[in-house]
Amino acid sequence: MSEGDIAGFALTRAAPAKINLALHVVGQRADGHHLLESLVTFADRGDRIALAAADADRFTVSGPFAAELPMDASTQGGNLVLKARDLLRAELRLREPAAAGPVHLHLEKNLPLASGIGGGSADAAAALRGLLDLWDAPIEPARLLAIALRLGADVPMCLSGTPLLAKGIGEDITPLDDFPSLPMVLVNPMVAVSTPVVFRTLANKTNPQLVLPHRVEAQTDWLSAMASMRNDLQPPAETLEPVIGTVCQSLIDTGATLVRMSGSGATCFGIFKNDEGAERAADALSAAHPGWYVLACKTTGKGA
Repeated sequence: MSEGDIAGFALTRAAPAKINLALHVVGQRADGHHLLESLVTFADRGDRIALAAADADRFTVSGPFAAELPMDASTQGGNLVLKARDLLRAELRLREPAAAGPVHLHLEKNLPLASGIGGGSADAAAALRGLLDLWDAPIEPARLLAIALRLGADVPMCLSGTPLLAKGIGEDITPLDDFPSLPMVLVNPMVAVSTPVVFRTLANKTNPQLVLPHRVEAQTDWLSAMASMRNDLQPPAETLEPVIGTVCQSLIDTGATLVRMSGSGATCFGIFKNDEGAERAADALSAAHPGWYVLACKTTGKGA
């Protein structure tokens, strides 16, 4: 969606890609939910949500991955932007029945679907933030968190939008104010990976906990600490889609200092020494693999 396409919208909100720099599966609750510990940051690129008051609810989409989007709020597989609108509206109308009027939501879908970088969750979080502003509707943090968790375990993280450590099922969030901004390349081989299937394929549901560095004086301290971390979902995801291993090796070959899969895949990231190195790697990977999704970006954090 070009700037001209959003000229009639009251406001826009960014929905940045979420990167799991590490993801440790440390247990499983009786209800089946997995207990996670994850080091998370966000890119300076991603989807966008545009919002405006309207005579009736409306939802439109654009962008390179718009054609694949569900266009309703059905319980199974529906669009999280519309689910976020409906849940927030219902919550606000508990106290003010006339609140939260009709809205036109437009989603510019730049991130691949089912790719392990939180696209749908980021879209939902951006919709929540934008709607609260559009409707001028204050809400207690606990009520907003409850809505976010109903939408998905990643949505509370995406509401934060800054480097963090997430625990539990995603609701226990600790901001990491000293975490550095990182030059990065994201690569997806354009294969969708089912998160439930990856978790079912994971053999061990109780793995060692994630340990943060006790003392951080430079970016290299974080990189050293991350090198000893893991993504416990990467081995089962590679079993399902071996091309993930090919992507990681390709990132290593272009000079990345740290390479790992994000979330449940299939997107992988490579961290580079500088922006120029990331741009060169992205150009080389795009040329060698024109069917892959490749994005050079910078993550949020100290020094961004």
